[in-house]
Amino acid sequence: MATQSQWPAWFSYQNSINPDQLSEIYDPLATTAIFNNQTVSIPSNNPYVLGDSTILPDPNSAPKRIEVDLSTQLLYAYENNRLVYNYSISSGTWNRTPQGTFYIWTKIRSQKMEGGSKELGTYFYLPNVPYILFFYNDKYAKKVGFSIHGAYWHNNFGKPMSHGCINMRPSEAAVIFNWADVNVPVIIFGKYSSTISSK
Repeated sequence: MATQSQWPAWFSYQNSINPDQLSEIYDPLATTAIFNNQTVSIPSNNPYVLGDSTILPDPNSAPKRIEVDLSTQLLYAYENNRLVYNYSISSGTWNRTPQGTFYIWTKIRSQKMEGGSKELGTYFYLPNVPYILFFYNDKYAKKVGFSIHGAYWHNNFGKPMSHGCINMRPSEAAVIFNWADVNVPVIIFGKYSSTISSK
């Protein structure tokens, strides 16, 4: 039986997605969003660019992988075993971000995300979430909607803030989005502790 303090963790998931009907959605008229029941502004200088996102990997490119260390809240991108990028992230509160080896199954430049609970103060309605890399494995199906993506609704990177996804600064998410291919592995490990600093 969940205690009252555990309720946000139990009832604050993102709404599931339909992988067969997933498409890019961008609302140029959207100006506000909601994060944890609080209204936030959508930046007017959104660098969104329309275009084909689901690009098959180049068979001639060097092997790539993404590693996410939840204990330090850092994302590392490797190409041919050489570190090419590293950025601060915000993973899921309540240790919601899953651990293991995953694979990017599609790239979506912009999408609306919604979920959480109004009653528990965790509701979110986020139009125009940018630079989304959806990932999955045998344990966590595509419909769950775990992803790496840009986050314009907070600037608290280095600490867990999300409902399970990997949040990044939009400009840095754009770098990883453009660099990563479909099928690139995403290896997530560690556990965040408030006593460990990411700096």
